[in-house]
Amino acid sequence: MAALTKKIDFIGFITVERSNPNGDPLNGNQPRTDYSGYGEISDVCLKRKLRNRLQDAGENILVQSNERADDGCDSIRARVEENPAMEKPLKMKDKEQGRTRLFAEEACRAWMDVRTFGQVFALKKDTGVDAVSVGVRGPVTIHTAVSLDPVTITGVQITKSVNNEPGDKKGSDTMGMKYRVDFGVYKFQGSINVQLAEKTGFSDEDAAKVKEALLTIFENDASSARPEGSMEMSRFYWIEHANKTGAASSAKVHRSVSAQKKDGVDAPSRIDDYVFDDAPLYEIGGIRIEKYVEGSSVD
Repeated sequence: MAALTKKIDFIGFITVERSNPNGDPLNGNQPRTDYSGYGEISDVCLKRKLRNRLQDAGENILVQSNERADDGCDSIRARVEENPAMEKPLKMKDKEQGRTRLFAEEACRAWMDVRTFGQVFALKKDTGVDAVSVGVRGPVTIHTAVSLDPVTITGVQITKSVNNEPGDKKGSDTMGMKYRVDFGVYKFQGSINVQLAEKTGFSDEDAAKVKEALLTIFENDASSARPEGSMEMSRFYWIEHANKTGAASSAKVHRSVSAQKKDGVDAPSRIDDYVFDDAPLYEIGGIRIEKYVEGSSVD
């Protein structure tokens, strides 16, 4: 595969309507918000969805959700030990020269998410296998998505309508609450670092797969908390620089696309209530821009 030769930045706007984009387990699974009331979708949540989309596309993924495991393995250790390519570095002694480097190289070749996002391998000593402590830094980094405006969270009571076990006394006592964001537009951004890509073997072909996964990030992701169609990648920018270091800093590129409420709109309820300004992005020289609106290319 062709090695990545150009720095890449990307920017996306996610529309959320009557959905819980990322529940906070420490707050009753309510949608995540900061102290100012702005909605958040964590980078970990976005990477989970990307891994799922890459797995759907047939890529080998190390960090799989248990309910989506497609190889019969129930842990990272099992997945590592079951891969024939990892046999040699696993059997090498802990202090043997080159063990860490070989382990990282083989892991990057074996699993796309390792060479994309990186991974910390911290495996305890097992029979005939020394402990493993290897860190891989991935070239793809993603920021937490933050809503353009504070979001309104609605809570709905859910009640029991059927017995769990035979003989249970049937009742309609309240079991808990279900929460949703009524409407919000979240902006996120990320980058792909060429120097780190060279170390993990992340290629141009891998970058194209990540772009497609981002564009379709909410496919096969529906649940009772996120009904089909309640979350959408409404706008997306894929920015390729002319060289490894970039024509401009990632910070400058990321802030060059913004959105503001239209005049007279107090509480936005649809994407058209915002005016998007990407003119500063097109003023940056030395970059090639692919713009997508609701999944379709417009440039």
